Formats: sequence, structure tokens, C-alpha cells
Amino acid sequence: MPEEEKILSKLKTFILSYCPISNEAFQLVANIAEFQKLERNEVLLSMGQVSKKLYYIHNGALIAYFTDAHGNTYNKNIFMEDHFAGSTVSALLNTPSEFTLQAIEDTSVLCLNHQQYKKLIYSNEELKNFYIAYLEKNWVIEKEQREISIVMQDASTRYEKLLNKYPDIDKRIPLQHIASNLGITPTQLSRIRKKLKEK
Repeated sequence: MPEEEKILSKLKTFILSYCPISNEAFQLVANIAEFQKLERNEVLLSMGQVSKKLYYIHNGALIAYFTDAHGNTYNKNIFMEDHFAGSTVSALLNTPSEFTLQAIEDTSVLCLNHQQYKKLIYSNEELKNFYIAYLEKNWVIEKEQREISIVMQDASTRYEKLLNKYPDIDKRIPLQHIASNLGITPTQLSRIRKKLKEK
């Protein structure tokens, strides 16, 4: 099976994990999907650029980060396999993205034109149901849990939860990005990792 077909098959399984979808409805998504291979450090979306695409990650990893006026970089999010990545706010409001989206390792994605994807959602009930279910889980439930954990849980607990979700993340993603994502310094993360190894 060609790689594009494998990725489309994986995307369908991913959508089905949220809600039922017919072959006909899925084909609408497949028709607008474009396969893209990214090299490590390749930028998909630059800060200040209007987002036009949504990316489904087949394998690899992307990071979203922003840089302040002093040149300090902050990690907003880490996206791994079986996730959508992109600047939803930029695409919805047609405004410049407030972060950069970059491949942190060699990555294969399916690109969906955001405008075409939104038209499909508005015109197809099954795709609309998936869109709602995905937003609820990833942008409502997980976002709220993350916000609460940053305030209520210590950094060690947050790191262990991240490892439970992505067991090999510390072998794939540079530690400075993980530390920034957790809201701590690389030195603090090194201490946490050392303590966990001593357990």
C-alpha cells in the first residue's frame, strides 16, 4: 500500500475514534488532503503569517513556539503522531499567527486547506459531529486540564503525566522544548529527571 493510502487509512481510524463516519463522508476529506514530507527543523507556519492549512501528523513531531521582543522563545505546544496541528485562531479569524509551527524531527503530514475543510464541516453532518467531538476533547477538556495542572500540580507530576502520554518523548524532543512546555527551566527538568531515575 502506498504511503499516502496508509496515512489516509490511519486518519480514518483516528476520526472513527471520535465518532462514526461513512466512507462517503471520509472521502470528502481525502479529496482535499495533500501528503507532505518535512525535514527536521522545517517551518510550516511562521509567526506573523496567516494560517491557511491544518496538518494531521502521521509520524514525527511538530512544536509550536513564540518569541518575545527580547528574543526569548517559549514553547506553546508539542504535537505528536495522531494529532492535528495548526493555528486555529489565525485560520478562523484570518489574522497573523502568534506562533511558529516547526518540525522537530523528520515528519510526514496530511495537509488540509482550512477553508475547504470548514466548508465540508458546514455541509456534512458526520464531519460536523467529528469536528465538535475533536474540539471538545482537545480544545475544551484537555486545555482546561492543562491550565489546572500548571497551577495545582508540581512540575514533577506534570512531567510524569507527559511521559505517560508520550513514553518516548524525552528521547525524541529536545529537553529545552519539553521544559518550556512544562513551564520550567531546563535545569529544573534535569533535576526532576535525575530524581525519577533514582526512584
